[in-house]
Amino acid sequence: MSLIEAEKANGEEFVSFAEWLDGRYLRYLSTNSGSDEIAFQSWKNFKEAFAPELVGQAVEETSRSLGRPVKSCIDPFGGSGTTALACQFLGVAPTTIEVNPYLADLIEAKLYSYDVSSLIDDFKQVAESQESFIGDRPFGSAPSTFVEPGQKGKYIFNHSIAEELASLKTRIDAVKNDSSRRLFRVLLGSIALPVSNVVISGKGRRYRRGWQERHFQVGEVNKLFAGAVIKAIYEIRRYAGRRYRGYNILRGDARKLTPEKGPYDLAVFSPPYPNSFDYTDVYNIELWICGYLNSGLDNKSLRLSTLRSHVQIAQTFTYHELPSSPELDEVVRELRDLRSSLWNRNIPEMVGAYFADMYMLLQRLHKSVVPGGRIYMVVGDSRYAGVTIPVASILSDIAIICGFSAIAEEPFRSMRASPQQGGKKELLETLVTLQRD
Repeated sequence: MSLIEAEKANGEEFVSFAEWLDGRYLRYLSTNSGSDEIAFQSWKNFKEAFAPELVGQAVEETSRSLGRPVKSCIDPFGGSGTTALACQFLGVAPTTIEVNPYLADLIEAKLYSYDVSSLIDDFKQVAESQESFIGDRPFGSAPSTFVEPGQKGKYIFNHSIAEELASLKTRIDAVKNDSSRRLFRVLLGSIALPVSNVVISGKGRRYRRGWQERHFQVGEVNKLFAGAVIKAIYEIRRYAGRRYRGYNILRGDARKLTPEKGPYDLAVFSPPYPNSFDYTDVYNIELWICGYLNSGLDNKSLRLSTLRSHVQIAQTFTYHELPSSPELDEVVRELRDLRSSLWNRNIPEMVGAYFADMYMLLQRLHKSVVPGGRIYMVVGDSRYAGVTIPVASILSDIAIICGFSAIAEEPFRSMRASPQQGGKKELLETLVTLQRD
């Protein structure tokens, strides 16, 4: 019986991987189209680099490589928890690392085994509570553009909506059960963007068209929150019987927290791409709404704990510890020659620093992945001033220096180049498969 079939052990029937995916069939493992229809994945809209089916494929291929079933898997860039959640349904012990505290809580909310009766009681407490926000300006520590009147007539939340979100947070904070409080906080974050005046896209945050005419009623906030909680409770109850119910979440910088001791049979992940896109900014609204950020210093500290893949915050871009890579050296040289044409003069050094960070990560994984174990890594190219950065090729070279064998580089999909990267020509995303020698 394969890992994807239903199993019984000690008389207990498990929900299979295929049942969780609702029997869907994907032509491409790269697409996240339809992922929001899978249980747990609609809790927060997240642009995944790969579908859960890739994790299933990686487990099966690595099991064949090892000559035994995969027992453990690590994901240094947890995101919304696709790798870890898929591993639970596949019967594999997951370890995941996530620097963004909102996403770390989102992952744990999906992986945790709840007492559903207690969860319902805690939701009832929140729904019936009359507690409300007290003060002049909700989320007063957030930037001035966060709440009406904002700055120069622009603001992310109407004052009445922000007050209701703050009141909901007050009620959630009063819940004593840690797991219930975490779930409700995550779902509060998930409903914040729909009642805001902005949208998030691959180009960052922008105001909705005609946002000044959008008038949400306060009751809409509570309606959206209740709907999100009810759906989550249904999915928690329906898919409680996973083959592996444990998990290990490490919260913080993957460069420091990726274990140097395992043993791990497998790693499946997608690191940030060196595209100068500040990934922490995508979830800035949720971070403030849910109370993960309480000052500008908190925000800066979080951004400095991420991979050096962007130039939006002043930091050191040295990379002396990186072994020489002819392909990378050529790319950095070309970018330096074009420095005056770049929208930020630090881009050449940022690119080098990105690969130094990935070298550090791959070194750690080489120490913790078992011989014969594999790494499945989805990466994306970038382009600046017409210079393409072949990320997959450079990382494969670096991985070989670390002691891995490069098994394959497979085109995963193509993505549009953002305007700041110099045009609309599509950039490659690639699945890099490595094996620990």
